[in-house]
Parts: sequence; C-alpha cells; structure tokens
Amino acid sequence: MKTTRVLAATTTVAAAFAMSGCVANNPTSGAQAITVASTADACDVSADTATSGNVSFNVTNAGDTVTEFYVLADDGLRIVGEVENIAPAASRALTIQAQPGNYFTVCKPGMVGDGVGKTPFTVTGQEIAVDQDEAAQTATAVTNYTAYVKTQVGELVTNVKKFTDAYVAGDDDEARKLFPLARVSYERIEPTAEQFGDLDPKIDYRKPGAEAEGLEFTGFHRIEMDLWYGEAVKNYPNEDIEQLTDAGRKKVADQLNTDIQALYDKVHSADFALTLADITNGAIGLLDEVAAPDGKLPGEEDEFSHTDLYDFYANVEGADVAYESVRDIAIAKGAEGKTLVAELDKQFKAMKEALAKYGNYTDGFVSYDTVSQEQRNALGAQLNALSEPLSQLTHTVLGVEQAE
Repeated sequence: MKTTRVLAATTTVAAAFAMSGCVANNPTSGAQAITVASTADACDVSADTATSGNVSFNVTNAGDTVTEFYVLADDGLRIVGEVENIAPAASRALTIQAQPGNYFTVCKPGMVGDGVGKTPFTVTGQEIAVDQDEAAQTATAVTNYTAYVKTQVGELVTNVKKFTDAYVAGDDDEARKLFPLARVSYERIEPTAEQFGDLDPKIDYRKPGAEAEGLEFTGFHRIEMDLWYGEAVKNYPNEDIEQLTDAGRKKVADQLNTDIQALYDKVHSADFALTLADITNGAIGLLDEVAAPDGKLPGEEDEFSHTDLYDFYANVEGADVAYESVRDIAIAKGAEGKTLVAELDKQFKAMKEALAKYGNYTDGFVSYDTVSQEQRNALGAQLNALSEPLSQLTHTVLGVEQAE
C-alpha cells in the first residue's frame, strides 16, 4: 500500500487538533489506546503495533520541560500526527486514523533538536476508507507540511549549535564533519526559509553573493571558508584571505546561532502560515536550488568543502516531502493527476537511487570534486527528468491552466 494514502487518511483527526488548537483529553470512542511517557531522554510507547483504524496515543510528560510527540511516516520525515506544547506533568491525547504500514514514534523534549526515543511502529490489518473531500485534504496537507517545517527548524537549532560549539572550541576536524550535517534541515526547507528575506542572506549566502549585494559575509559559508582555508586561498588567489581569530570565530558562530533562532521564532509565531501553492512551488524551488548556476549540481554551493551532495540529497528529500503532502490531492484530480503522480513516484525513486550511489548521511557522501563531469551530467539528466513533471504539480493540484 502506498504510504501517501496512509498520510492522507491518518492525518485527518490530527490535523483537526492542530488547526483548532483543541486538546483531545478523551481519545476517540472505540480507538485503540496506547500510552506514551516522555522524559528528558526517553519516549516510552506501550505498544509498537496496532491494527488499522482509530489509534489514540495518550502522552504524559514525565520530564521537566515542555515536550512534543510525533507519529512519522516510513521516511522518518513526513508528519502523520503530532501533539505539541505538553507541559511538565500534563497529558495530551493524539488520535489518528491509521492505515496499514510502517511508521515511527518520537518525542521532542524542549521542542528542539532531533527528538528522543525514535522507534518503529507498525500498523497491520485492512485499508480503511480515505476522506476524499478536497477541502479536508487541503487543510490536512497545509497543516502537516507546516508542522514539518517547524520540526526541521527545531532540529536546525540544536544541530547548528553543536557544529558551532566544535568550531569555536577549535575542534576543526569535528566541525568539518558536522558542517554538512548541520545544514541538512535548512536545505530541506530552503524556499520557506527564503520567505524571510532578511535571514537567508545572513545564513546561507555564498561569498560572491554577499559581496555583490554589499552585505557582510556571514553564516554557514563564512565558517566553511575558514574551516577549509586552503581551498579558499586556491579559489580566490588574488585576494588577501586571512583565517579568523578566536574572537572572529566566536562572532560569526554567535551570529549564525542568533539568525537560526530568529528563523525558529518566525516559523513558530502565531502569524506564520503556508498555502497549498507555497508547498507545491516550494517543491520545484528546491530542485531549482540544485540546478542553479551557483547551486549544488555545478559544485558551487559548497565551493570550499565540496560537500554539495549532502545539500543535493536534502533538497530532493524536501521536495519529496512537499510532493507527498499533496499527492492525494493530485490523484483526486482525475486521470491527469494519476498519470502525473505515477511519473513523479518513478522519478523521485530514480533520483534518490542515483544519489545513493555516492553515499548517505550516516556513512558520508563522497567529496563532490571527485565526481566526474560525466557523472554530474548523469545526475543532471535525472534531475531534469524529475523537474519536468514536478513543474506541473502546482497547476494540477490547484486546478488551474498552465501558462503556454
């Protein structure tokens, strides 16, 4: 069974909670009841299996900070259901309509970071009916994608702090290892982050871009230039590039953490909102980030570290999550939508398989300067094969005519 069908079906009740801000203190009548105990370092779920249908998670915060609980799809990224802002000693319930499939459960004490106690959760049994109401599907897609963006920024806060701590401490080997990993969450949601026009230049501008706009060169790539100083001298032989002092390191690290925290505050503010078009346009925007002249495919994004493949994969992952969020809406549009979905399923799978030949987050990706032009052309061809149908997604989902 397709995971995307699972997503649409299972998010209905959870979305209603999120949109209304209501708290379901009493699980849905007849739902299977599962208890969850969230602490500072554990997320104990009383069962790791359930049968398809209504499943209620009664989450108790046994820690001393506000916590969250998530049910994630089988990719570990897409949010099927969530309950947030659970105060210490308080309990909240999350009820989902679960389709058969594989999921993960995870808690997030402190509401930032990667979460704790991430555990597989399996749903068996028969497929249940899916709500085909387009308005409900749209609300569900927007609600869950918005929650996904918030989750990614939460992970960004802690991962960037870990990276900059190593950098400021002078542990350059550790900082070089953490640099591409700290950027993953940002690269997955880059178009959303770019909506906050004043922050993206501070966080992710490359040296030529900052100088062209007369901006101070800060953020990820300023630190990258310092950590890979030899590459910087080689790339800019006619410039007097000096390594940063300890005070200089602390200044750029503090600024990056400040800007990431500002991004967190903006996406968690009451007036932060995304639309269906933001999701679909963001999907193609992420692939545009890869193909741009100063992007990952030509190897310009990470010109000193050559860690472009991490960013490349994260952009594709982010586009896939956005696509999966609206996949059922596209299917509901009829034969044209079903054809588009079949093609996108095929091309996303092929793109990920092509990138997996070069590594993964756990074991690391190869340095991009070792990828030959012929190999880059093959990645580019697959990227084009994916980008072409993805560019049709907005028109199909919104039901508008595509411009000639």
